[in-house]
Amino acid sequence: MGTERALPVRVNDATFEEEVIRSRLPVVVDFYAEWCVPCRVTEPVLRDLSQRLAGRVKFAKVNVDEATAVTRSFGIQAIPTYLFVADGAERGREVGPVDPVVFRSILRRYFPRTPTPASGGTPATR
Repeated sequence: MGTERALPVRVNDATFEEEVIRSRLPVVVDFYAEWCVPCRVTEPVLRDLSQRLAGRVKFAKVNVDEATAVTRSFGIQAIPTYLFVADGAERGREVGPVDPVVFRSILRRYFPRTPTPASGGTPATR
C-alpha cells in the first residue's frame, strides 16, 4: 500500500489543477505518450525517484494524447518534457530524456529547499 502512494500519479485535464497547481509539495510533471520510446526509457528513473522522494516531491504523469488542454496550455511541443512546479508556478522545464544523476541535479536546481537522495560521492551541501 505505501509504495502505491509513492508512484507517479496520472493526471489529466480535469485533475491537473488539484494534483499539480494546488499541491503542497513541489511537483515534477512528466508529459509523455504511450508510443514515445524515450518516455518509456526514462519511466524507471521517475518511478525510482518518486519512491525515494515520497513525501518531499510529487511526481505526476500527463499523457499528451489524453490531456490536450493542459498540454496546449503549457506549450508542450516535444516529449518527454518535464515541468517543475512549486507553489502553483512553473519553476523550470527540461525537454528530452534525462540521465538519473543529471535528473537529481536538476531537481536541486529547481527545488533547492527539497532534500534529494544521495547518489554516492560527496554530499551536495557544505
